[in-house]
Amino acid sequence: MRIFLTYCSSIGAASLTKRARSGSLPCVLKDDHTNDKALRCSRRYNAGRFASPYPSFIYIRHRGARMTQDQLKQAVAQAAVDFILPKLDDKSIVGVGTGSTANCFIDALAKHKGAFDGAVASSEATAARLKGHGIPVYELNTVSDLEFYVDGADESDEHLNLIKGGGAALTREKIVAAVAKTFICIADGSKLVPVLGAFPLPVEVVPMARSHVARQLVKLGGDPVYREGVLTDNGNIIIDVHNMSITNPVELEASINAIVGVVTNGLFAARPADLLLLGTAEGVKTLTR
Repeated sequence: MRIFLTYCSSIGAASLTKRARSGSLPCVLKDDHTNDKALRCSRRYNAGRFASPYPSFIYIRHRGARMTQDQLKQAVAQAAVDFILPKLDDKSIVGVGTGSTANCFIDALAKHKGAFDGAVASSEATAARLKGHGIPVYELNTVSDLEFYVDGADESDEHLNLIKGGGAALTREKIVAAVAKTFICIADGSKLVPVLGAFPLPVEVVPMARSHVARQLVKLGGDPVYREGVLTDNGNIIIDVHNMSITNPVELEASINAIVGVVTNGLFAARPADLLLLGTAEGVKTLTR
């Protein structure tokens, strides 16, 4: 299911959720040359069709101002913070991903570090950034409940199946995502694709199994390339699989994981995202499963 609404950033996330469910959520359009125009959304969005527990919204920017990729990442990071913040309390622990978009989320979240207890990091780099902001970092084994996991993606399809692992943190990312009740993916609009596979699929491999795994990946139709000079936080290597058109991501994820020597691969299809916040030139769009 995909729903698009818009709202002015002056509407708080908690108010947004309440108003969306009550059928009174306005669309607010802004541009540089006219006064704000408030348009009431059709109630059919908030009746039977608004079945998702997640409000769908777009942060509207002024027309004519082209946003850079970094600005898009910052916008989706802020949207993620706005979404989770009303649902956090002083005992909440947030799962945090790895990469440039996740770093934007950490920076935005740090402004509200008094509103939650701490975080679980999906990589050593993420843990260091969280600690640098004064956010306590917990080992996953010590945490009994993880409400949210927020992370970026290298690709997403419309069903919120993902390719991740460009930053070589895919195994820990997949573990934290599996534990979290809600997986929020944040990305710029270029990451949404009709079919996964244009971005090479990362596979984490035990070093001694590199050649064996590569041969098996060729049998699956891929072109495996060893990512030289990269070791994961787990001490393993990465093989990037090129030239794959992934029409059945759930099946392929299982097939690759069944190869002896594979730790895991970067397909997040058995456990896809629940919510995708997508930064576009028009604003931040929300897609839900």
